[in-house]
Amino acid sequence: MDYSIKIGGEAGQGIQTIGDTLARIFSKSGLHVFTHQDYESRIRGGHNFFQIRLSDRPVMSSRARIDIVVALDREGVARHEKGLTEKGIIIYDSADLRQGFEGPQFLDVPFVALAMEHGKEKIMANTVAVGAVLGMLGMDVGVLHEMLRATFGKKGEDVISGNIRSAQAGFDFAVKNCQRCAFSVGAIHEVPLQPRMLMTGVEAIGLGAIASGLKFYSAYPMTPSTGIMNYIADKAAEYGIHVEQAEDEIAAINMALGASFAGVRAMTATAGGGFALMVEGLSLAGMTETPIVIGLGQRPAPATGFPTRTEQGDLQFALYTAHGEFPRVVFAPGTPEQAFYLTNKAFDIAEKYQVPVIILFDQHLADSQWTHEGLDTGRIRYKDYRLRGDAFRSLSGYKRHAYTETGVTPFGVPGDAGHVVVTDSDEHDEEGHIVEDAETRTGMLDKRLFRKMPLIRDEIAPPLLYGDVNPEVVLVGWGSNYGVMKEAVDNFKFQISNFKFSTAMLYFSEIFPFPSTEKFNYLTVLQDAQFAVCIENNATGQFARLMRAETGFEFRHRIGKYDGRPFLLEEMVDKIKAVTG
Repeated sequence: MDYSIKIGGEAGQGIQTIGDTLARIFSKSGLHVFTHQDYESRIRGGHNFFQIRLSDRPVMSSRARIDIVVALDREGVARHEKGLTEKGIIIYDSADLRQGFEGPQFLDVPFVALAMEHGKEKIMANTVAVGAVLGMLGMDVGVLHEMLRATFGKKGEDVISGNIRSAQAGFDFAVKNCQRCAFSVGAIHEVPLQPRMLMTGVEAIGLGAIASGLKFYSAYPMTPSTGIMNYIADKAAEYGIHVEQAEDEIAAINMALGASFAGVRAMTATAGGGFALMVEGLSLAGMTETPIVIGLGQRPAPATGFPTRTEQGDLQFALYTAHGEFPRVVFAPGTPEQAFYLTNKAFDIAEKYQVPVIILFDQHLADSQWTHEGLDTGRIRYKDYRLRGDAFRSLSGYKRHAYTETGVTPFGVPGDAGHVVVTDSDEHDEEGHIVEDAETRTGMLDKRLFRKMPLIRDEIAPPLLYGDVNPEVVLVGWGSNYGVMKEAVDNFKFQISNFKFSTAMLYFSEIFPFPSTEKFNYLTVLQDAQFAVCIENNATGQFARLMRAETGFEFRHRIGKYDGRPFLLEEMVDKIKAVTG
C-alpha cells in the first residue's frame, strides 16, 4: 500500500491545515508518512500545495503520481489533473469554485454547504475535506474526532461538536458517493498499530538543541530557519531558555557569542542572506575560540532568490566564508532523526574544541515531515567543558589561550571564579592580550588550526553505504537527498527487475572536516564502481568539487536539479537510468 495525496489551492485557504491534520491522523494510525510543501512567498493568492505520502512501509520521498487531489481552487485542478494515477480522483466543491468538471476522475464534494449545515461555520469546510479524504481511504474517522476534541478543547463544546459533525458529514458523503474509490488503507491491518512520531527537520533541530542544554537562542526571522526559533520559543519557559528576536543577523550572532562567552550553550540560525551578515561574527568566534552552533537554511539564491523553495547552493558558502583561516565543522542532516542527533553532536564538538559548528539544511528538510519510531535519548552527549567554581580556582595561573598539545585551552566563565581576561578581535597571546609579533601569531594560528583539526577530523563519521556492498552504480549525495536516494536504491533492487546493475548509496551527513578513509575506505567503492553518480540540488556540483579537492576523486557523472523543487522518486529513477544507459 502506497498512496499520495495532494492538497492544492491559494495561500490562505487552509492548505497546510488540511495537510498537517491528515499527516497526523495517518501517523497516529501507525502508518508511515512523508510530506513536503510547495508554497509561494505571499500571504494570500498564488498556488500552493501540500503533498502527503502514506504507506504500510517506510517512505522518505515524494512521488510524481498522485492518487487523491483536494482542489481548493481551479488551478488545483488544472495543475494536478495530469499527475493522477489511473484510478486517481480529484475532489472539489463546484459551488465554491463556481465550476463543475466532467469525468470519472472528479468527485464534487460540497465542502462549504456541508460545513454550514452541520457546523454552522464556513471555516469548517476544511474539516469536511479531511473527513471526505478519510472516507475515500476507508479509514476510521474516530482518530479525527479525537484530534478535533484536543485541538478545539479550549474553544467550547459548540466549536468541538460543530467540527466533529462536519468531519462526519464529509466522511459519510465520500463513503456514499465515491463509487470509484478503491483504496484499502482501512483494511491493511487486522490489529491497530502503535502511533508513530511525526516531525519536521526544523523541529528536530530545535529539539536536538534543547536536549543538548541550549540556554540562549537569538535570531532574526528568515525562511527556512524561522521554524527553529518558533519551536524553541514555544518550549522556552519549560526548559529555561532565553529566546531573543534580534534586530538583524549581525546582532543575532553577536548576542549568541556573548551568551556563549558568558557560560551558556548558545545558538543562532538564518538563511543564506542572513548568514552573509554573520560572516564577521563567524570570524570573531574563530579568533576568540568561542563555541557557537549556527543553523544555515539553504534556499535558491543569489539575493532573495526563491525565498520559500529549496536548493543545496550554500555548501561552498558554509565551507569557506569568513576572513582568515580557523577551524569549523559543517554537518548536513538528511532526515529529522539525523538532524536531532547531529545537532547534539554539533553542540558537543563546538564546546569541546571551542569552534563554530554549522548545521546546513534546506527548505525541503526544514518543512518535510517524516515518521519515526522514536528518538533514543540515551545517545545524547552532554558534558560541561567549562571551568567553573573549584575547577577554575584549582588552576595555577589561568591562561585563556594557553598553548596545549591539543590546541584546546581552559575556558573559564566570567564572574564564576577569579579574573577572566576578555580577548577582543585582535591577535593575542596566551593570556588574551593584544600582540604584534610574528612568533606569537604563528603559534596561535598553529594552536587554533593545526592542533585542533586532526582531533576534530577523528570525530567525523564516515559516509553511509546502503545497498550492495560491491555496487556497479554508486549514488553519492548529501543533506536532504538521503530519502529519495535510498528509495531509488530500493526501487532498483526490489521493483525494477530489468535494471542490470547492482546499486548502492554513499551518503554524507558530516561534511567538514571531510571524512577520512581510515574508518571506511569509501574511495575504493567509488573507484571500483562502473558508474559513480553525484546527486545534488545545485547547478555546479559543489559537493563533487569538494570531493575532488579533498580526495582527488573526480565524478564523471552528475545529476543536478536547481529549479527550487526537490527530486521526486520517479524523476530520480529516470535520471539514473539515463546516466547508466
